[in-house]
Amino acid sequence: MSNNKTKAVVLLSGGLDSTTTLAIAQSQNFDCFALSFDYGQKQKSELKAAANIALQFNATEHRVMKISLSDIGGSALTDDKIDVPDFVESTNIPVTYVPARNTIFLSYALAWAEVLNCQHIFIGVNALDYSGYPDCRQEYINAFATMANLATKQGVEGNKTTIHTPLIQLSKAQIIHQGLSLGVNYAKTTTCYQANDQGEACGVCDACEYRKLGFTEAGIKDPTRYQK
Repeated sequence: MSNNKTKAVVLLSGGLDSTTTLAIAQSQNFDCFALSFDYGQKQKSELKAAANIALQFNATEHRVMKISLSDIGGSALTDDKIDVPDFVESTNIPVTYVPARNTIFLSYALAWAEVLNCQHIFIGVNALDYSGYPDCRQEYINAFATMANLATKQGVEGNKTTIHTPLIQLSKAQIIHQGLSLGVNYAKTTTCYQANDQGEACGVCDACEYRKLGFTEAGIKDPTRYQK
């Protein structure tokens, strides 16, 4: 690690988008501090993937924050009473939406960034190939950044925080091509909403469908490990 590098907190789920985001931050010569969450999600294999990816991309530190969004429920990803559905084309916000998840995650990232004397946060939100989640839009990111700079000591003292969203206007195929150019091994990522303990994907949920479509449109063989 070079002390001359600018620090950045990078939200890392272990999935395709967040891994590409970490690779981009590293390629831009940031000193990367990776942040993952054990938030009560039904599948935990993504955390193992995140740990391996943080090592591969030489993150200065990788922390896993343990919080319990399952106590709130209301999402197929955290609530045992709600099944993860197969992919269905729809304009409605699906039951895989986790209430306020990105707001919660970004708030933790903001707090850690302030402790690190860091003014840069990376998040792999995408407004094109996604499931219609309201907290993946540029308007939301702009609003959070405004709040962050009103609500923190470093913000009011003039050290403004920037929320970086390098994927927000890219298609999944474009994201894959960029990641491959930066050395991402997508076989090591876990995107599925109901992957098993070995990280094998179900192949039928929203996340799997968008991922498969991305590889098809990119003209790249899908390296994802699927459940038999």
